[in-house]
Amino acid sequence: MEATVKNPPNLEMLLDVRVKLTAELGSCQLAMRDVLQLNAGSVVKLDHSSTTPVDLFVNQKRIARGEVVVVDDAYAIRITELCGATSA
Repeated sequence: MEATVKNPPNLEMLLDVRVKLTAELGSCQLAMRDVLQLNAGSVVKLDHSSTTPVDLFVNQKRIARGEVVVVDDAYAIRITELCGATSA
């Protein structure tokens, strides 16, 4: 029995396709007058608490949730939950 799993040839050509991966920390709604008053040092309060998992999206489709961590002075996401095919 072979130790590695081979991908079907029709799937193999898709594995190098680049997709956009984004993490959503939270959101909020502001009146345009408040947006226009934002400047360096402004603080915008988001609708998620600091303990709420962040959502991870591939091409605007949520695929996972996780927690924000720091790796080598950069933000990263530690995945804590994978979303099923029926997740929105």
